[in-house]
Amino acid sequence: MPGRESTRCWCVIPAAGRGARMGAAVPKQYLELGGRPLLLHTLQRLAAHARIAGLLVVLAADDARWPGITQLAGKPVLRARGGAERADSVLAGLRALPDTVVAQDCVLVHDAARPLLRAEDLECLVQAGLTHAHGAILAAPVHDTLKRADAAGCIAATEPRAGLWRALTPQMARRGDLERALVSAAEAGVAITDEAMALERIGLYPRMVEGSDDNLKITTPADLAYAEFWLAHND
Repeated sequence: MPGRESTRCWCVIPAAGRGARMGAAVPKQYLELGGRPLLLHTLQRLAAHARIAGLLVVLAADDARWPGITQLAGKPVLRARGGAERADSVLAGLRALPDTVVAQDCVLVHDAARPLLRAEDLECLVQAGLTHAHGAILAAPVHDTLKRADAAGCIAATEPRAGLWRALTPQMARRGDLERALVSAAEAGVAITDEAMALERIGLYPRMVEGSDDNLKITTPADLAYAEFWLAHND
């Protein structure tokens, strides 16, 4: 494979969102989970893994709650200012990475609100991403029956679930590829919902690596309660 290869990756964590669906007084990444901010759980879980070289946290311009962390588990923690949308924040994070992270180096992007990432899933992801030219993402196959609704909220059809997966994070790609993909989407006015979608637009197709269903993105109060339970029984 052309270019320099490293078995350790920087991770960009977009954390500039407001989490409106949570209905909380503070952004959801700062909600308390097991006595610590949710975001800190996520960062500590990432930093503890040997595959992670450093963390780049992307924050809102008016974020007054960031505790000023500069190091976790002996790994550097940097920060950047985010944009209006997730894709804007990820792009800002990529551009703020150290100059030592070159275009051919792999980077990870992980949701700030996914504090339950398993170390073994991260290991499998990095192994796959380093050997696949287009990177890799964690994902989970769809097991439930899928229904399509009509305008009235009634069942219009049952959709086949064969081959369908739920995209999780981290998602992994080469820095140059992902930056190019995000710039292309922005210039075309395409709303990007995850990094793999941006890569698909420019003809790059990451490998899917099956991850744990409990790699939950905290979106609702019920999700937060589940995460509390999970941490109490798994950490």
